[in-house]
Amino acid sequence: MPKNHETTVQKLFDLSGRVALITGASGHLGFAMASALAEAGAKVIVTSRKIETARKIAAALEGIRRGDHLALVLDQLSESSIKRGFERAVKLAGRVDILVNNGHEILASDWRSVTGKQFNRQLANCAGCFLLSRFVRDHAVEHRRAASIIMLGSMYGLVASYPEVYARIGPASPAAYHAVKAGIIHLARHLAVYWAQDGIRVNCLSPGPFPSPAASRKLLQRLKTKSPMKRMGQPHELKGAIVFLASNASSYFTGQNLVVDGGWTVW
Repeated sequence: MPKNHETTVQKLFDLSGRVALITGASGHLGFAMASALAEAGAKVIVTSRKIETARKIAAALEGIRRGDHLALVLDQLSESSIKRGFERAVKLAGRVDILVNNGHEILASDWRSVTGKQFNRQLANCAGCFLLSRFVRDHAVEHRRAASIIMLGSMYGLVASYPEVYARIGPASPAAYHAVKAGIIHLARHLAVYWAQDGIRVNCLSPGPFPSPAASRKLLQRLKTKSPMKRMGQPHELKGAIVFLASNASSYFTGQNLVVDGGWTVW
C-alpha cells in the first residue's frame, strides 16, 4: 500500500504552526503540559493572574518556537478578565487553535468548614472554563478553522476520596473540588456534542494522584496504598496525553475523558 505521509505518527502528533493557550501554566502540572505543547512544536500562550509569573513560564518553554512563546494576564474567575485575556491572545498571536483549561483556584476548606460563598466560588472555575471555551469556539468558527479544547478534570470528578487517607492529617478532600471537577467532565461531553459539526473537538484530561511537592510524606504514603501501581504520578507522565488530545492524533476523539491515574479508578 502507498504511504500516506500526512498520517505518519510524526505528522499526527506534530503541533507546528498551531497556537495553544493554556491557563494556570505556572502550576505543578500546568508547566509540564505547557512544556509538552511547546516541545511538540506549538507556539504557547501562558496565562496567570500575575504577568511576571506568566512571563517567567513563557521564557522557560523550549521547542522550535523557543523565545517566541507569549504571556498574558487572565483570571478564570472573572468574566471580564477572560474576555480581555482572549482578545489579547488573538491580537498577539493572530489565532488560537488549542485551549487547555487548566487554571483552577485552590480551596482548602472541606465539607466541615466550607461556606456557601467559598463553595460557589469553586463552582465559578467551571463557568470560567465554559466562557473561555466558547470564545475559542466562536473564534475558530468565524475563521473556518478546527480547534481542540481540553478541560482538566480529576479522578475526584469520577470517584469519591477515601476518608481514611486524610484522617488526622488535615482537611478532607474538598467537597466543592469534587463537585466542580465532575461538572467540568460532563461539560466537556455536552460541548463536544453541540460543537462537533463546527469542527471543534472538546475532551477532558483527568489526572489521578499527582500531589504537589508540598504534600506531606504521611499523606503520600497513604495515597500509595490506594493505587494499583503503589506510587504517585509524575508531571511528565501527562505530557503524552496532552499532546495526543491537542493534535491530529486524536482527530476522531471528542467528548471523552482521558484518565491518567495509575489505575486508581479501576478498583
